[in-house]
Amino acid sequence: MRKYLFGTGLISAVIGGVALLRGLRSEETFTWRTALAWLSWGITLSLAIGSVVDTRRVARGELIATDSPVYGKNRKLLEKRLRS
Repeated sequence: MRKYLFGTGLISAVIGGVALLRGLRSEETFTWRTALAWLSWGITLSLAIGSVVDTRRVARGELIATDSPVYGKNRKLLEKRLRS
């Protein structure tokens, strides 16, 4: 479980969220740029979580979507399991 939680994608998403939270503490008004920054952070976090889910599915030998970044690893793992 540690290898999933300490992945670079999740760590960078958390650090980005902390930076955005610090920006909210200041006396600046909430603008459309701030809203876009939060939207971008949400997309980054969801992609990082999706990558962790796909990696875990590959490790279990389950099928994943063809647009996943770990799709090629999935085929290799399934071929290895079928050989044994």
